[in-house]
Amino acid sequence: MRNHMEPEASASIGSYHPLNDHHEVNYDDCRLRQLGYKQELYRGLSFIANFSLTFSIVSVLTGISTLYNQALSFGGPVTIIYGWPIVGLMTLIVGLAMAEICSAYPTSAGLYYWSAKLAGNKFGPFAAWITGWFNIVGQWAVTASVDFSLAQLVQVIILLSTGGLNGGGYQASKYVVIALHGGILLLHAILNSLPILWLSFIGQLAAAWNVLGVFLLMILIPVVATERASAKFVFTNFNTENGDGINNNLYIFVLGLLMSQYTLTGYDASAHMTEETKNADMNGPKGIVSAIGISVIAGWAYILGITFAVTDIPHLLNKNNDSGGYAIAQIFYDVFKSRYGSGVGGIFCLGVIAVAVFFCGMSSLTSNSRMAYAFSRDGAMPYSSFWHKVNKQEVPLNAVWTSAFIAFCMALTSLGSLVAFQAMTSIATIGLYIAYALPILFRVTLARKSFTPDQTLNYTPVAVGGLFILVVSTWIFSARHWFKAGGSRPKNLTKSSVHTAQRVYVKGGGKKEEQPLELDVYNQGMFKTELCNKWQETGACPYRDNCQFAHGIEELRPVLLHLRYKTEVCRMVLNGDSCPYGHRCHFRHTLTDQEKLIRSLNTTRP
Repeated sequence: MRNHMEPEASASIGSYHPLNDHHEVNYDDCRLRQLGYKQELYRGLSFIANFSLTFSIVSVLTGISTLYNQALSFGGPVTIIYGWPIVGLMTLIVGLAMAEICSAYPTSAGLYYWSAKLAGNKFGPFAAWITGWFNIVGQWAVTASVDFSLAQLVQVIILLSTGGLNGGGYQASKYVVIALHGGILLLHAILNSLPILWLSFIGQLAAAWNVLGVFLLMILIPVVATERASAKFVFTNFNTENGDGINNNLYIFVLGLLMSQYTLTGYDASAHMTEETKNADMNGPKGIVSAIGISVIAGWAYILGITFAVTDIPHLLNKNNDSGGYAIAQIFYDVFKSRYGSGVGGIFCLGVIAVAVFFCGMSSLTSNSRMAYAFSRDGAMPYSSFWHKVNKQEVPLNAVWTSAFIAFCMALTSLGSLVAFQAMTSIATIGLYIAYALPILFRVTLARKSFTPDQTLNYTPVAVGGLFILVVSTWIFSARHWFKAGGSRPKNLTKSSVHTAQRVYVKGGGKKEEQPLELDVYNQGMFKTELCNKWQETGACPYRDNCQFAHGIEELRPVLLHLRYKTEVCRMVLNGDSCPYGHRCHFRHTLTDQEKLIRSLNTTRP
């Protein structure tokens, strides 16, 4: 095995180029160029960072708390308790389908690019146009509704802090609420103008806040409550008194699902952030699935804890109670007031939710701006050249501020009719799921025979299942050590050296050498399959992390998952010896009859 090889004179044979500081081209950039785009955004997000941004957008504290009224009105506890896992399972199925496609097309363009590729040349442009506009309008509506929900929550906190509706508290007008909304959007636009590494840190903080907030509230509220609902009430009570004259139980149940459906959206953010994510074809799909899985579990735990504190549904929905009919706020306020004679503790709990909603709005604008950046890059938006510009920090600044402005304009509809704005929540949910559904539809119809998922996703269903079960454990936060190997690919390889290295390992004649396998081979970790000779001899290597060879057995990566790439037999096995690389070896350990004969001769030779 050759180590640190010098370049050969003939490019047809191929070799590794020596590592140097002049050519910094990594796999993700090569992959993006194959998809037709130039790397313009800074690629600095790890899996944890990608997941954190998406998890903070899904934000169970945000969706459940702001639409708890909807679920209480339409079905009550039954819709809340059983509707959540039903919607969660359906969402996970959609997420898995999206993750498969994301592994093949890791680009910020996301859903509309997938539709373009999967629908084929004839229908691709139209499919991309429809998908893209449903996606971006849905995202604008989500950003508007999240930040408007925060403005409403802040108004409720002020109301309760000044004595409540029945105690002479201050109730802000609709103009004050829209001003609060504008101020929140302004803060979010400023934060999103920061380099992506800052947003990565804030996103991870947001994810931790959401997890800790869920566990704090799900335990604290039922423990503090002096009166709790019975298990029978929580698991069997179906509320049909919705005030809208709707009597059909099935229809009531479906309307109550809006809380769950609205909450479990936004997980496409992992796809929109792939051009800023390292090892994007793996970490993008994992971000989608893990954000959904953890949100479903955390959300159900939060729902159970809160619903056990519900004892009087009409009181919580009454517009004349202290919170003005804001159910979650009234629950928290009543729980602490009944125990301690003061609702200050409940106001503090609302503050926990308000911070989570703030993080959700910030991350939503991040994803929104990346979608706008990508859509304009393909010329699909008016004044695309303006939207598409990035600043010196490689941030799509124009897309950030224009998206914030559009979200603010959408919220202005609340000045005319709050019902009209609330309808936007439904539009956001429906629009996003149409955008989610279209590429999946094309995947199973027009592209059912032609689509090839990235090899990294072929063996992930078992891992995904394990992740789904263990999401609440500390494993997810120690996974950065597992992913270190994935981020240790050589950064100083030119594209030609990637291609020639590929030829070394697929040689063997026939048509295989003519296939464009460079990305498949590189993606499987080809460059970390051998131990570094220098490291073995001296214990140190001048290339350090940039070395294309492993500095320890633990850094070796499983390679060439399909035997079609293993065209040569391992010399050690052929000589009758055991191979120290085991399954990580990129040569075959399965011998043909002729090779078995050769091995028998080698082992019996004196």
